[in-house]
Amino acid sequence: MQARMKSPVLIIPEAMQALYALAKSAEKKGLPEKTIALVHLRASQINGCGVCVDMHWRMSRKLAETDERLFAVSAWREAPYFTDAERAALALTEAVTRMSDRSDPVPDDVWADAARQYDEPALSALLIAIATINLWNRLNLSTKQIAGEWMKSAEGKALLEKRKQEHELVAR
Repeated sequence: MQARMKSPVLIIPEAMQALYALAKSAEKKGLPEKTIALVHLRASQINGCGVCVDMHWRMSRKLAETDERLFAVSAWREAPYFTDAERAALALTEAVTRMSDRSDPVPDDVWADAARQYDEPALSALLIAIATINLWNRLNLSTKQIAGEWMKSAEGKALLEKRKQEHELVAR
């Protein structure tokens, strides 16, 4: 396997910074970090982005996510491991990720369920998280990025170290 090119966000660092800033804007708005991680994993599964699936199960484990929940994300409707709020977030993730699959991209019942579970700042954060991961998926898929390779790059190592430090600060 070989990527078509280096990731566009590594070639254009301002894009990487902008995407990180966008993702960061969704943090601490009432949406649990574990929910964001589940959303990232589910959208990446739907889109078939090996890079993001690989990255987000690893990041989820660092948040103390359980194997049962990680293994069941793709079958969340049939699994008892998710809260009502997480189910609403996963349903919205599927609808937003699969917008072209139906005439009503985000059905009213999916929206209403999410709006019942999250206030407007958290719902906004959820939508930003969904949109951002879909963008990452599209960048990685179109350039055929290789799962696991991101961890070997200097940028990937820096990201992992930064995330580790952020989580250590939060844990204190």
